[in-house]
Amino acid sequence: MTQQVALSLYRRVVLIREFEERLKLLVERGVPVGAVHYYTGQEAVAAAVCEALAPSDWIASTHRGHGHCLAKGVDPKPMMAELYGKATGTNRGKGGSMHITDISLGVLGVNPIVGMGVPHAVGAALSARVRGADEIAVAFFGEGATSMGVVHESMNLAAIWKLPVVFVCENNGYAQATPVEYAVAADRISDRAAAYRMPGETVDGQDVRAVYAAASAAVERARAGGGPSLIECMTYRYYGHHQGDDPLRYRTAAEQTAARERDCVRRAREWLLADGYADESTVVAIEDEIRRRIDEAVDFAEASPLPAAHELLTDVYVPEAR
Repeated sequence: MTQQVALSLYRRVVLIREFEERLKLLVERGVPVGAVHYYTGQEAVAAAVCEALAPSDWIASTHRGHGHCLAKGVDPKPMMAELYGKATGTNRGKGGSMHITDISLGVLGVNPIVGMGVPHAVGAALSARVRGADEIAVAFFGEGATSMGVVHESMNLAAIWKLPVVFVCENNGYAQATPVEYAVAADRISDRAAAYRMPGETVDGQDVRAVYAAASAAVERARAGGGPSLIECMTYRYYGHHQGDDPLRYRTAAEQTAARERDCVRRAREWLLADGYADESTVVAIEDEIRRRIDEAVDFAEASPLPAAHELLTDVYVPEAR
């Protein structure tokens, strides 16, 4: 672990945390952003996986995708503007929280349909193979998506063609309100990798170092032609399934408190200081810089115009080939 990587990991987890916590305040204030699924608590997964990627690599996200987009490099300003429904947003104000996309950065898109980002990642990996490009793709998905047929089909296809894909399962314990112990017939989701003759590994998703080590190995293997891998990251979402969901309907306050005691952002901060990658002043400077970026993103979104009425049908369909 170099100092550069260690500091970059911390910047990513703090950026995601600050963005999501500010968004939560805005939603509670009544900013018209539509449905939102907070990524708070899972920051180490997106930060570490995307740190292991090259700028030319691809990711496919989930309905809980803000963290993935930020970690891959999407600018908080157009992201926030998209959440405000503004014309300067990543999708020109037409997509909202569950459709944020930036192809220029390898972000295939936040996908509201459970499991459906996975075949997009496999398609990107196949495209890279056909084009002879040195690119890999990452598919993020939750433990609930592992019961979807399209996820199994995608893993099988990636395995038989040895495509450069890393499958990242963010196991936060609940598919909306259904506990993983009830819904998944496996002790560990990573055990399912054996059925597709690919490596499978379960890691502590609250430890950014553990996720980074696993992701780096899987990325290197995929890029070298070794085929796909499955990484299961054991993590926890701090809030409900969406902004209107009360998680205490299906989990206890004691469980939530115990999970927060293993907070991935705090643990990353403590690790940086303890291992000498940064001193207190450096860490504080990073945190202050990111808060300024979030302030600027909110200011940008609030100052941006709404889409004009004549834009209603633009950018909806691919232009006809002439």
